[in-house]
Amino acid sequence: MDVTKKKILNGYHVIFLVQNSLVGMGLLSINNSLSPLGYSQWWVPLLFGVIANLTLIPMIWLGLQFKDDDLFTIHEKLLGKLVGKSLNFVLLLYAIVLFAAVLESYLELIQISILPERTKTGHLILFVLMTVFIVRGGIKSLARFCILTFFLTGWMVYFLRWGFEDGEIQHLLPLFNFTGKEFWDATKGGFNSLVGYELIMIFFPYIRQPDKAFKHATMGIWISVFFYFTVAITAVMYFTEWQLEHIQFPVLKLFQAVDLSFVERIDKLGVSLWVFLILTTAGAYLWMAKKGVDSLRDKNSQYHIYAVAILTYIVINLPVSQTVRNTFHEKAFYFSYGLILWPILLCLVNLIRIKKRGE
Repeated sequence: MDVTKKKILNGYHVIFLVQNSLVGMGLLSINNSLSPLGYSQWWVPLLFGVIANLTLIPMIWLGLQFKDDDLFTIHEKLLGKLVGKSLNFVLLLYAIVLFAAVLESYLELIQISILPERTKTGHLILFVLMTVFIVRGGIKSLARFCILTFFLTGWMVYFLRWGFEDGEIQHLLPLFNFTGKEFWDATKGGFNSLVGYELIMIFFPYIRQPDKAFKHATMGIWISVFFYFTVAITAVMYFTEWQLEHIQFPVLKLFQAVDLSFVERIDKLGVSLWVFLILTTAGAYLWMAKKGVDSLRDKNSQYHIYAVAILTYIVINLPVSQTVRNTFHEKAFYFSYGLILWPILLCLVNLIRIKKRGE
């Protein structure tokens, strides 16, 4: 494909691609993940935002060195075809697992909160088909859907007003009332809520103004951090420490505190609208998996989307216990931490490569 025809993402596309990749199921359970910190957790999303911004720097620098290449191609250029394709295969598996994990988590939420008597098969087929429909239009189609999703769901932050008003502001102090181990446990389990911004390394070649990519990606990260911070501070004020530890989806409980005469169960409305956030996150990983297959086969084909979708459907329906699935998904999210730090090593490899060329 002609390089100039690939440059299809404007700044606002980048902002909302990054922002929506970060807000999936993580926002629903962020307080539960940070529960080892107790009431001291409310400021941690701000720290996560700083960490995300710092780790974004090597990603953007690497992208600027290879403006027309995604991470899959960079692997082959820097590490050779054999090693590069091996790493790309690992990334492909990672994308498929995350795609499956996002869909499964939302299906579990639906069964718990809305349709406890229904099986997940029909909903799974529907969600996979909708994700395929979004992604088959390309990265710009996904970016447009991310923008639509922001305006369809972002306003729900207003529903936190009731929880904030009924909360106890004294819960916000003392600020650092935790041990080093508790902080490590909370960070290890909580930072995966912000996983997703590393996908910029996959769609970087499509950005029209790569020199401004850092600014636009930063805006996307901090829009998400705003939502996480707002949810965290409201939940800390509203819940007891026991509730923060044992309620799996605190945001839904906060929605139940909403008192509107014309709507009885706001939490059910929230779960229904959350499907848009799930589709954007799942779509991002499906598109990453599609690009992974493209790189392995050295061929750009729409059929790769369907192949990945079918494989994911099969993976989700494998006869494996829920405990094993949850453990596997958790390990996959921990792998994300390695992927976030991986560009640092690639930058060093590229610097050595440049130095050798200069000699």
